[in-house]
Amino acid sequence: MAIDREKFPPLYRTVAANDAGLESHSYVPDGLDVLTSHPLNDAPGANPEQFIGLALSTCLNATLEAIEERRDLPHSSQVHTIVEMARDTRGFQFYLTAEVKIPGVDHETALAMVDLAERRCPVAKLIGDNDNVVVKLVTEFSAATPVEG
Repeated sequence: MAIDREKFPPLYRTVAANDAGLESHSYVPDGLDVLTSHPLNDAPGANPEQFIGLALSTCLNATLEAIEERRDLPHSSQVHTIVEMARDTRGFQFYLTAEVKIPGVDHETALAMVDLAERRCPVAKLIGDNDNVVVKLVTEFSAATPVEG
């Protein structure tokens, strides 16, 4: 569902660029510049899997922070997103599992906060309604062991 850009004009705009492919760098003009590489090799650099994981973790936790503030709670939420890449019939796909911890908050309240954050976070809304994306409350983060190839 597209938004009405006249009713809801952009509040922020940036450019994220990559001009030379995966084995190069991605950048924000006059800002961030990140060396990039393929996730299946040992070359230094970040990859799209890491970028999408960082985007979801950061945006979801920022949304939780705002919810905590509105409830007069200290900011204690943490979000770790496990990103997995797999082959499918047309190439590759990602599986994302965002694990959320909110220490010091009872389970029911924390569940409600995660649900609200998932509905409000712009990145979660962008990638939502996808069976490959899961956001869940945890008491401990899962170990993301490397895939042996």
